[in-house]
Amino acid sequence: MTLKVAIASFAHVHAGGYAHLLASMPEIELLAADPDGAAAPDAGPRGAEFAAQFGIRHVDTYDELFAWGPDAVVVTSENAGHRALVERAAAVGAHVLCEKPLATEVADGEAMLAACEAAGTILMVAYPVRFAPSYARLRANVEAGRLGEVFAILGTNNGKIPYDARQWFTDAKQAGGGALVDHTVHCADLIDGLTGGANATRVYAAANRILHQDKDVEVETGGLVTINYDNGLLATIDCSWSVPDNSATWGGVSLQVTGTNGSVEIEPFVEHVGGTDRSGEVFLGIGGNLDESLLDTFLDAVRTTGPAKPGQPPAVVPQPDGAVGLRTLRIVDAARRSAASGRAVDV
Repeated sequence: MTLKVAIASFAHVHAGGYAHLLASMPEIELLAADPDGAAAPDAGPRGAEFAAQFGIRHVDTYDELFAWGPDAVVVTSENAGHRALVERAAAVGAHVLCEKPLATEVADGEAMLAACEAAGTILMVAYPVRFAPSYARLRANVEAGRLGEVFAILGTNNGKIPYDARQWFTDAKQAGGGALVDHTVHCADLIDGLTGGANATRVYAAANRILHQDKDVEVETGGLVTINYDNGLLATIDCSWSVPDNSATWGGVSLQVTGTNGSVEIEPFVEHVGGTDRSGEVFLGIGGNLDESLLDTFLDAVRTTGPAKPGQPPAVVPQPDGAVGLRTLRIVDAARRSAASGRAVDV
């Protein structure tokens, strides 16, 4: 069964990886549109030229993209554009894989879930670290009770500031914020999976712009977020852009989970070949491709579900779904409010 898959924008840094993988998959017909690429404030590859690198057909407008009648849409626009594109996909009955965070505002995330629910379409959020083998083993141990009752989690997501090729990540309006938004959600998703969707109740966050002052950015570049959950869990996330500019892009995620029977720490990207070249550090992952696992899960669900039936839930709800995206977005929203006020806030 050949699926018609649309790529809506090349703004996100992961768009190229998805395009490369999708172009190599059998029984996938691709079409892309990146109408805002020409106006981007940086030199990152965009638009028809970028699509051509992967042999993907490109159209100039989103109107043409959605008129094509896609079975599925991969939304990789700036964060502020997610809602409009997801709602347009739902309107044509297309299943959706949306980049993280789900949206920049909670109300937008709620509207996106409502649109997909009404249309009967899948809404999955792109959290690829969920598919790391080390995380799968950790989750199995937690679910089997080997750690006892989990009461504390420490997460880190320390990466490079995504500045040179994708400057919108440091635009508060387009991204929704800085490091608090970009990095908190990944760890929040991993915690969500371990707890079966426990709800955050209270958040305290601190952030500053001490790092990367030479780049003149106005969003936060470092932060710590502490989260209380309704099951008694306490979690802390270091979400800083604290890795030097000449470092490898990936590799800064870790999760330490402590229960009454013991503690386990994972580093999902530790399995890699490292080195240096003229640009700095090199990171070559080995083993499975997490983005490929993410796409396979989404496309399998699309094929199993088939055409959307308005008002009826899809036959398969791949995880992490829109509900996970909304829960993690609420944590980000609370972290922004807390950092601005200097006080703990309710989620």
